[in-house]
Amino acid sequence: MDTALRSAAPAVGVTPSRAPARATDPATRALVWAGVVAGPLFVVAGLVQALARDGFDLSRHPLSLLSLGDRGFLQITNFIVAGVLMLAFAVGARRSLGDGPGRVWAPVLFGLYGVGLVLGGAFTADPALGFPAGTPDGSPTEWTFHGGVHAFAAPLAFLALVAVTFVVASRLRWEGHRTAAAWSIVIGLACLVLCVPFGPAMSIRLFVGVALGFAWITAYAASLLRR
Repeated sequence: MDTALRSAAPAVGVTPSRAPARATDPATRALVWAGVVAGPLFVVAGLVQALARDGFDLSRHPLSLLSLGDRGFLQITNFIVAGVLMLAFAVGARRSLGDGPGRVWAPVLFGLYGVGLVLGGAFTADPALGFPAGTPDGSPTEWTFHGGVHAFAAPLAFLALVAVTFVVASRLRWEGHRTAAAWSIVIGLACLVLCVPFGPAMSIRLFVGVALGFAWITAYAASLLRR
């Protein structure tokens, strides 16, 4: 009888209403793993292309321009694969969160980030800043339809990424992880500043902001698997 009572009692320090988010069944864990790998794949693939493509200069050219030219399909694929992985992670996050703050909006925002990435790949940016070779050295004077959709997709993705860091911070605080919540807010603010689409070193800042945001997603997804 005593053993049965102990097994039925909740874990010390975790009440039923504040049980931490966690991925348990194999299907959910597979979906959450998509969030772990999306960032490293996107960042590494983008960086390799930035170093290998003739005429591309990361100090001047945003990663979006890699979608143009003879090997542009590689970056297009990179955007779409990362977006699909984020959509899978959004489903995994929804299945992991259960009750409590963020259980609706965190998955929605992860999903919007994925949608922004898919749109950013499917609708390429207009040539600019001398890339690809032969392009006028400056911003385009007129936007094409696909360039306009791409210009919409980028802020959609960035704003969703920033917003979800605050939503997850609220969730982490509710679960009792106050240090992790504070770091989530710091990273969200850093991404917001880094991803401002104008000013000095814009393309470098955008790359660092995306890499930082994806690193946060990887860490949060990994935490869902560990708990």
